[in-house]
Amino acid sequence: MSRSTRAAGRRAAPRANRSRPRSHRARTASKAIGLTLVSALLPGSGLLMGGRKKLGAFVLTISAGLLLIGAYVGLTHRDSVLALAVSPRQLLIATGAVVLLGVAWIWVVIASHKLIRPVSMTYTGRLAGSMFVGLLCFAIAVPTTVAAQTVMAQRDLVGSVFQSEGNSKSATRPKVSNASDPWAKTPRLNLLLLGADDGVGRTGVRTDTVIVASIDTKTGDTALISLSRNWMRMPFPADSPLHKVYPDGFWDPSKGNVEQPEFYLDAMYDNVPKAHPGILGQTDNEGADVVKLAASAALGLDIDYYMQVNLAGFKQIIDAIGGITVNVNYRVPIGGDYGAGPGSNSEKKPSGYIEPGPNQKLDGYHALWFARGRYGLSDPSRQERQRCTIHALVNSANPATLVTKYQQIAAAGKQLLRTDIPQEILGAFIQLGLKVKNAKVTNIDLDKNKNFPTGKNPDYTAMREIIQKAIAPKAPTKPTVKPTTKPTAGTTTKKPTTPKPTVTPGAAENLADACAYNPSQTGN
Repeated sequence: MSRSTRAAGRRAAPRANRSRPRSHRARTASKAIGLTLVSALLPGSGLLMGGRKKLGAFVLTISAGLLLIGAYVGLTHRDSVLALAVSPRQLLIATGAVVLLGVAWIWVVIASHKLIRPVSMTYTGRLAGSMFVGLLCFAIAVPTTVAAQTVMAQRDLVGSVFQSEGNSKSATRPKVSNASDPWAKTPRLNLLLLGADDGVGRTGVRTDTVIVASIDTKTGDTALISLSRNWMRMPFPADSPLHKVYPDGFWDPSKGNVEQPEFYLDAMYDNVPKAHPGILGQTDNEGADVVKLAASAALGLDIDYYMQVNLAGFKQIIDAIGGITVNVNYRVPIGGDYGAGPGSNSEKKPSGYIEPGPNQKLDGYHALWFARGRYGLSDPSRQERQRCTIHALVNSANPATLVTKYQQIAAAGKQLLRTDIPQEILGAFIQLGLKVKNAKVTNIDLDKNKNFPTGKNPDYTAMREIIQKAIAPKAPTKPTVKPTTKPTAGTTTKKPTTPKPTVTPGAAENLADACAYNPSQTGN
């Protein structure tokens, strides 16, 4: 048999029928576009309709599984989510996962459209389908990119501000023994909040704002204690090297019992490290450790960590969250300087004022001066406004704002914050912060008139007694029920009036009451 005959026989032989999966191709371009939209909303459904049943079922199962797992973890394993949010390594993995899922989603949409669209299409229909697929891919790519950028911003913030315990040095920080439950043996966490003023024209760094937040780790109830910037004779713990240098507190006895601005509390951060560099040993922020030790001894509290904010950039955080709402009870100066004290400029008048009024929405610039302004006002009024600013900031940090403005918040936070809080316990700190947001926040009045009418010789012993009494656990009290009497005929009953709470010196005052609108205040 010739080669040509054999070839002809092979060509003439019928081919075996191959079973092909039936596809559901759209008959029109508009229907193809609609089915493509369905495939984008239900990844894998387009592959099923296009005949790729095994692949489509796999993609659909994976998509549904990821949604269910995400909902389950978010609702029942909040600790795991918080741990991921503060772990640079896991955040990097999360970024890769977000990008990979976005690319896979786009591929599924494109592959589904190719399988669903009609075999023969007009040029207009093909163009319309391609444009719609392009819009879908763009709609997927944009949130994917934003999500990846947000995760990387969080990673950058955590890595820049919070160092691991092994990669940072502190002379005052407690050692982490149980990262999963660091508050197991800590009924109260004491956090030092420092506002550092290193603005233009000032010499050195002053900590004009010094507040201790004492937090009940079980309930989140928080007591805020403000320290006056002009306190002298700040003590140091007996076992501290600084106690040997300043056995009678931070002041110069040779100058006598007079005001000594270079020995004020707000000068310690800068002046002590300059006078005694390295006296505390290895530390990344000697000034903060100095103030921590002094505040601990003065208030009788073991201060665990500090958080330092650069006040000159504080307005960036406020602007990022869309401003804060506060009650302004009296005119608050914008600018102004007395021309005396450490770091002061020449004397000048305020450039303007924040006028009184209830529920005022302040941007970052005005919120900064609401907290800082002191020209013609007393230090206690300034401290109260600073506490009210913190209170307003906590109340303004709602989830919607954090999600939409997080990249701006993270960028500002990276520039503004310094702390010795280690990465290992950030998850526990976030959980504690959620408790604080929904708990009671009070201010402890240290009784200025009695304990520090001037800053020359504060009565730290009396202050410690006030603080211990204020934060001591309260014994539960049973409510007393008074018998009610029915009104006699012809008489009218008056609704009981709730008197405005009054705060005695040395008592704890709820910040919601302290920050309420009260135009009778003068700020003096």
